Amino acid sequence: MNHNLYLYLLVAAGVTYLIRALPMTLIRKNIKNKFIRSFLYYVPYVTLAVMTFPAILDATTSTWSALTGFVAAVLIAYFDGNLFKVAMGGCAAVFIVELFL
Repeated sequence: MNHNLYLYLLVAAGVTYLIRALPMTLIRKNIKNKFIRSFLYYVPYVTLAVMTFPAILDATTSTWSALTGFVAAVLIAYFDGNLFKVAMGGCAAVFIVELFL
């Protein structure tokens, strides 16, 4: 059992290293393609969203309150953009919905 664990850790470390090292060694010039540049620009944001959204749905006792808080946070962020207001608005929306469920 321990040998498999060490093998898994070694493979995970190798893949992580290759993902970070290969672009630095293979790509020496500036990337001029607008599509690839925009794709690489948005990768961190998409990755954060993909990791965060399932946690949002599981954070409350009801999926409806989670969706309400998510929608409220997105709307506040769209119209204002202040992180504190977004967090407080999302929490308040979840709290209000949870009171009535």
